[in-house]
Amino acid sequence: MLARRPRDPLRAVQRRSRELQQEVDSLLSESQLTGVLEANKRREIYQRCIQLKHAIDENKNTLQKLNKADEPAPVGNYHQKKDEEHSLLDTLTHQLQELAVSINREKRAEIGALTERKEDDNSAEEYEEDNEESKESEESDGEEEETEEEEEKQETESHKQAAGQEYFAVGDFTAQQVGDLTFQKGEVLFIIEKKADGWWMAKNAKGKEGLVPRTYLEPYNKEGGQESSGEGSEEDAEVGETAGGAEVKHGTDSHWSAVRKAISEISTVDALVAMGAVPAGFRPSTLSRLLEEGNQFRASYFLQPELAASQLTFKDLAWDADAGGIRSRPSRVSLILTLWSCKMIPLPGTSVQVLSRHVRLCLFDGDKVLSNIHVVRATWQPKKPRTWTFSPQVTGILPCLLDGDCFVRSNSSSPDLGILFELGISYIRNSTGERGELSCGWVFLRLFDDSGVPIPAKTYELVLNGGTPYEKGVEVDPSVNRRAHGSVFHQMMAMRRQPQLLVKLRSLNQRSRNMLSLLPETLVGSMCSSHLLGFHRQILGEVLLKGRTSVPSADLISNPVLATFPQLLEQPDLMDALRSAWAEKESTLKRSEKRDSELLKAAFLLVYHDCVYPLLHSTLLPPLRWAEEEAEATRWRAIAGFLQQSHDNQGALPALLSPEGVHHPFDLSEQAYDFLGEVRKNTA
Repeated sequence: MLARRPRDPLRAVQRRSRELQQEVDSLLSESQLTGVLEANKRREIYQRCIQLKHAIDENKNTLQKLNKADEPAPVGNYHQKKDEEHSLLDTLTHQLQELAVSINREKRAEIGALTERKEDDNSAEEYEEDNEESKESEESDGEEEETEEEEEKQETESHKQAAGQEYFAVGDFTAQQVGDLTFQKGEVLFIIEKKADGWWMAKNAKGKEGLVPRTYLEPYNKEGGQESSGEGSEEDAEVGETAGGAEVKHGTDSHWSAVRKAISEISTVDALVAMGAVPAGFRPSTLSRLLEEGNQFRASYFLQPELAASQLTFKDLAWDADAGGIRSRPSRVSLILTLWSCKMIPLPGTSVQVLSRHVRLCLFDGDKVLSNIHVVRATWQPKKPRTWTFSPQVTGILPCLLDGDCFVRSNSSSPDLGILFELGISYIRNSTGERGELSCGWVFLRLFDDSGVPIPAKTYELVLNGGTPYEKGVEVDPSVNRRAHGSVFHQMMAMRRQPQLLVKLRSLNQRSRNMLSLLPETLVGSMCSSHLLGFHRQILGEVLLKGRTSVPSADLISNPVLATFPQLLEQPDLMDALRSAWAEKESTLKRSEKRDSELLKAAFLLVYHDCVYPLLHSTLLPPLRWAEEEAEATRWRAIAGFLQQSHDNQGALPALLSPEGVHHPFDLSEQAYDFLGEVRKNTA
């Protein structure tokens, strides 16, 4: 028999929230009245914290699933009431967290004082700290003395063993909680104990002890100062990899110079780390450096046809005479990827102003980039600055730069083929005016398992790595990865603090499959502009294959669309102008006209010539500058004004002939398509 749905779902959640609030208040009062808690009482309160946390999470999940349509009667301010309940549950969770932390502090104090309270063996699993030293039994006075002597002997031996382990601080670190050790860049620390969770017990020159993150340290040589990570032990070598030595997988590709350049500029980031402006895991953006190397990683390059090995025909472009268009080309990977959100992304300091938050993605095999590098800009709310969001579907006037729906195509046979995501920020330093781009973390999602089977289409929560894609074991923010071997409660809370990227892989429906099969075999781009790329490929195939009298001829081809369309992929606001103008034109077509491919192609050519072609050469349009809000606004005002003028005059000709419309001097490249100079050479 099915369970009955509550008659008033929202009211039921509200009642449950009030019950949970009373239980939390009762637990807080009980812990305060008791004073210094006994061990058994502490464990009992801690267990109740965990149980209440689970109950709050269940009620929160129920709240999130509620819909206004589920209510049997209209509810005023429905969404406001849902938000209030959500805030209440968040407050209760925060109160439980503070109580759990205070209990752990009492436990630390108990261990530090070496009291003789009896502890249950299960307490080691319930607390975050290493409680092996707290296991005491009720022995005779003689046995207790022997135990203390053995512990003192072991502690002395441990200190002797660690006396020669000195490390050099590569950046400033401020204590995040009780038990941490604050230190400055350049300070030499004595390592007392190396823990597996990455937080080491250290002592400074003044004798103060505390926990420090290993990613801030490098081996220190008394004779030569800072020691290279390759000369130490295996464990020291690992520290060199994570702290900045950056042991990388050296490639032989043309883009490796950009990787070396990015790694060589880590010293610049070290300065920001030392100031506390950025977390230690931030690096200069690797993918943005690759884009500066040339056009081999730009979408405009991959949009061009690729020559076959013979250099006489095209590898990925063939004409289908029966269909009257280019032939569809299936590829090994053809899918839609949706960027949902980024969570718990660390914030830069106040000395750095963030100009843009974005994600760059490309096809990757663990060693080299195999496609163009596509960028999607993120949005954020001042109330939740650590959360980045994306538009799941861009329509209307929203720019394609915000489109979280991306298509991915690749015909690579690499078994390690996957998608590399790099979260980045464009910034300016308030003190110097210096601009740059930093990576806030990266993650690699393999598209095939070890047996070669494609991974399932579903939502993935990907934990970000720090450093560059060629570094190993670097954390985005070392202060977040806190002793995750503690209780289940603290493991859960530590995991929620990890920087994550949420993405969803979607399989193609028939319409999307037909559209993407017209595109190049390797390409990453926005779904909102994929139909425009399809028009370009159809025109490209018709001009290069159908309309040419001699295929091997290398003469220039007079075609403004083919000569200039790839430029739109590097100027997304012009692509938005074309998308908007085409949507307006398409809305005027009849259903029968939309099924006529030749009519659609002719209409697209007219829209292109009336819309973006004049804008590409207009002096009213300032150069595109990434992450400059004023320049972007100026360009869009100029674009919108021209589109409105073209719409009012039913074409661009009056605007072109107007004395106010000043254009750059004519160049042959505006008209002539040099396919021999633009096509990609086969590298197989």
